[in-house]
Amino acid sequence: MRLQTSAGLLPLISLTTALTETPFLGFPSPWISPDPSDTEWQAAYEKAVAFVSQLTLTEKVNLTTGTGWEGDRCIGKTGSVPRLGFEGFCLMDGPLGVRYVDKASAFPAGMNAAATFSKRLIRARGEAMGEEFRGKGVDVQLGPVAGALGRTPQGGRNWEGFSPDPYLTGVAIAETIRGIQSRGVIACAKHYILNEQEHFRGSVDVRIGDKTMHELYLWPFADAVRAGVGSVMCSYNRINGTYACENEWVQNYLLKNELGFRGFVMSDWGAQHSTLGSALSGLDMAMPGDMMGPPSASSPPYGSHWGGALTQAVLKGEVPQWRLDDMVTRIMTSFFRVHVGSYTSRPEPNFSAWTRNTTGPQYKYSNRPWTTVNSHVDVQANHSALIRELAAKSTVILKNTGILPLSKSSLTSLAVIGNDAHDNPHGPNSCPERACINGTVAMGYGSGTTDFPYLISPATALLGLSQEYNITFFNTTSNWDLPTAQSTASNASVAIVFATATSGENFVSIDGNAGDRNNLTLWDNGDALIRAVAAVNPNTIVVLHTSGPVVIDHADKHPNISAILWAGFPGQESGNGLADVLFGDVHPQGRSPFTWGKDLESYGVELLTVAPDPRSPRQEFPEGVFIDYRWFLSEGKGERGRVTYGFGHGVGYTEFEYGNLVVERVGGRGGHEVNKGRTIPAPVMGEVVDIGDVDRWTEPEGFEGWRIPRYVYPWVNATVYNSENGTARSPGIGDFPPEARDGGVQEELPAGGKEGGNEGLYEVLFEVKVDVKNAGTREGVEVVQLYLSPNNPLAPSLLLRGFDDVLLAPNATKTVTFSLTRRDISEWNTEAQNWEILTKYQQTVFVGASSMDLRLNRTLPL
Repeated sequence: MRLQTSAGLLPLISLTTALTETPFLGFPSPWISPDPSDTEWQAAYEKAVAFVSQLTLTEKVNLTTGTGWEGDRCIGKTGSVPRLGFEGFCLMDGPLGVRYVDKASAFPAGMNAAATFSKRLIRARGEAMGEEFRGKGVDVQLGPVAGALGRTPQGGRNWEGFSPDPYLTGVAIAETIRGIQSRGVIACAKHYILNEQEHFRGSVDVRIGDKTMHELYLWPFADAVRAGVGSVMCSYNRINGTYACENEWVQNYLLKNELGFRGFVMSDWGAQHSTLGSALSGLDMAMPGDMMGPPSASSPPYGSHWGGALTQAVLKGEVPQWRLDDMVTRIMTSFFRVHVGSYTSRPEPNFSAWTRNTTGPQYKYSNRPWTTVNSHVDVQANHSALIRELAAKSTVILKNTGILPLSKSSLTSLAVIGNDAHDNPHGPNSCPERACINGTVAMGYGSGTTDFPYLISPATALLGLSQEYNITFFNTTSNWDLPTAQSTASNASVAIVFATATSGENFVSIDGNAGDRNNLTLWDNGDALIRAVAAVNPNTIVVLHTSGPVVIDHADKHPNISAILWAGFPGQESGNGLADVLFGDVHPQGRSPFTWGKDLESYGVELLTVAPDPRSPRQEFPEGVFIDYRWFLSEGKGERGRVTYGFGHGVGYTEFEYGNLVVERVGGRGGHEVNKGRTIPAPVMGEVVDIGDVDRWTEPEGFEGWRIPRYVYPWVNATVYNSENGTARSPGIGDFPPEARDGGVQEELPAGGKEGGNEGLYEVLFEVKVDVKNAGTREGVEVVQLYLSPNNPLAPSLLLRGFDDVLLAPNATKTVTFSLTRRDISEWNTEAQNWEILTKYQQTVFVGASSMDLRLNRTLPL
């Protein structure tokens, strides 16, 4: 790892070992090799090799480099290969739907998908999103998200991902990826890695050890790779001194070698900082390609770190041709891997991200040529039904004293109170990037959003039901006019009060919350509104649309608050999904994907908001793997009493009993073999480029009149090439060890060998069975949760296993079976660079309904 010092960028091997506990620099960047044992992947690889072998040097560079911000109709667009009729790749946000387009769906957020604890629903959501992205002609969906994982509860982009539990996030990201890619669209797992807050995200230097990296933050990315994800987006932050997109430890060593990642790494928009540093350290695609702003004195000569700069680096011998060839082969292998079966065709983009008008400029920045840019293709299909189901089944009932479900036949009057229940008077998309709280909140803000095709507010849905069933309906919108809120609530038999706390990306801000939340209180006077309503109505129900936990202990303890529901960010069918749960049309199965602490301090982590030098902020993670429920349950912390609702908590409309917990060993007594694989030599595809052959790769004669302003081209400028400094933006070639360009046979890591890591990690060692009985009077869904606890304060506190959402009729019983793999009961050994089974610790299996409600336990028979 290289560390930024006052003397410049220096290769410090001893520092790398000290910071990462990893005595390996991560050079060279691993190249993908044939794998006949994986026939589907091998077929894609062979197609990619055949395609790449036909390309010229500049055609290869074209496919690795974005054409520039607003350089085409997509958020990100690479150059093309006109000679072969291959259009450049179209990349679009985001993790809950196609951003900046019309006639597409607004799906529930990732955290809502995780709250269902249902592989089926998570997979279906991925499939539906994949269909919509493909229908718009998008090649790469910029999602799903596993970073931010959710280290701090105020983290601005936590809602884009799934959960601070790495296992839940791992399962959710894998199922989402499988769903997206099954529809012919490349998924992009982001943001890799440790992008855990929005404050200082472009400069913060996260200092982290090897063990914490493996056992917490890398875990879900291993599941993403094992699921066959086609691309991974590197993040803005630094890691142990080096920017993520030029960090050879995280990109080469961990991702491409240990995890066996076969796809391509792309930069987050503007997260690339050098030519050689990014190329040699594992970046494969630069986005958006330019500097995302007008040229300045500090801009690189080509207006890009790649484009012509990368071509020049290859011609100078600073980037070996095999590294460029590997970039393009990875990109094209991912492309061919998802374009199979019914998805071999490739629709062209039929929209412009920059205008809703039918006609407009093809290249927005240059404002030319004027043409048809929007075909207004409707890709929504029948996805509204799935979105409504997800909205309902992700709703978590945190508290219910018996008031729910409401009765359509006996309820006489209903009051709906609060701004968050109602429509935005100016329309659901009136605030750019959803950066406001003018009406109900159904997604966070920033680049992870999409436009609502429509938004059913809770007030609209509940008014419709009230009219249908002759229920007197009252409502008020203001959160600050407390006397009117109390007057409205006192006139109704049941009062439902709504409150919100949102978050997002740091390029926009709401009331001083620049992405990350400033605290864990409700916004817009929400806490005072809840207290005021509860003071006058003994049947008060609280509904929360928040991006994570809030301090809600006062409502949990209030005798007049009969129910509390967390609806999260449920997407376009928000009101309908909520009404389905409130009136019992859908049995609630939502379980909290995070812990609700009694105050911010109880979480044991801090958001970095102030730094001695704001240009070089540094952040330690002293809590290690102990975040969220791991922190609250870890031995010696004494934090159990500081939890309002535990991770996995959620109540339904019936009761369940557990019994007959059995733990049986089914394999793995012989241990597992460490990987001893070796690569082939780095292959060079097609024509070998002559070092110094500049004239052949300059701009074609007569092209000047066709040049598009600020568009990133792959050609070399001979004057720049022959200048003293060239374009080797810091660091220069002298800052890299010779191994960085070594294309010889390489040894693979002991923990590697397959996609996701050593195949032995995923061998099932134990089966856990438990009987679950519906002991109530209503049909219902139980989300059965299994946790594993090593009896050692230094080991991960509790790890979630399972995802069986069990539907049972009254008095019915079902046996639920869980599998525990070697990875599940292992810890990372930094010296051996491998996972070792925790045989030295007593381990206990718990089965129950949440992390704070552990009903049965058995010792694991190690």
